Amino acid sequence: MKTIGLIGGMSWQSSAHYYRILNEETARRLGGLHSVPLLMDSVDFAPIEVLQRSGDWEQAGHILAAKAANLVRAGAGVLGLATNTMHLVAPAIQAVIDIPFIHIADPTAQALLGDGFRRVGLLGTRFTLEKPFYRERLEAAGLEVLLPEAERIQLNTIIYEELCQGIVTEPSRRIYQEAIAQLAARGAQAVILGCTEIGMLITAETSSLPVYDTTDLHAKALVSAALR
Repeated sequence: MKTIGLIGGMSWQSSAHYYRILNEETARRLGGLHSVPLLMDSVDFAPIEVLQRSGDWEQAGHILAAKAANLVRAGAGVLGLATNTMHLVAPAIQAVIDIPFIHIADPTAQALLGDGFRRVGLLGTRFTLEKPFYRERLEAAGLEVLLPEAERIQLNTIIYEELCQGIVTEPSRRIYQEAIAQLAARGAQAVILGCTEIGMLITAETSSLPVYDTTDLHAKALVSAALR
C-alpha cells in the first residue's frame, strides 16, 4: 500500500474525521491490525482563511503547493487535499507533483452517478458555491448542480464560525435542513455536503435527501488509490 500524503488542517476538525475514516477503511480492506500509512501536513488555517477573504488565491496556491511538494519528498505515493474550498488551487498543487492527486469532487460524482442520481444540490462555503471550479467539475462528470439561494451567507457563517471550531448547534442544523428542503423542492434528488465540516451537522438521518459526504467519499477514494 502506498503512503497517503494529506494536506489537512482546513479545518483540523474535518482532518480528524479524515484520519478516522482512512484508518477504518484500510482496516476494512486489509483486515487484522492494518492501519493507514499516512503523512499529513496540518496547515494553520487562520492565515489561509485571511487569503480566502482577501481573494489572494495565488498566494494560497503557492503555500499549498509547497506543502504538497514536501509530502512527495517525504515519501507520499498518492496525495489528497482535505478541504473542498481549497481545491480551487488544485492546479497549482498538481503542477509541482508527479504522483496521483485525488480530486475531492471526482469520487463524489462517481458515487452519485453510480446510484442513478443526476440532479443534485450542493452545499458548501460561499467560495465553493459562487466560484465555478467545483460546480463545473461536477457538471463535466454528467451532473446537474443546484445551488442554495438566499441562505448562502448564513451557511458560510455556520461553517467558519461554528463547525470549523467544533461547535454544533440545533438551530444551525435546522438552517441546513431548510436549505436541503428547498433544494429538494427545486428537484434535487440528493445533496452533496461540499464542505468537509458539514458532516458534523448533517447526516443521512437528519436530511430529507440522500446525503453524499465528500469527507467520507474522498478518504475512501484515497485508500483505494493507495492500494492500486
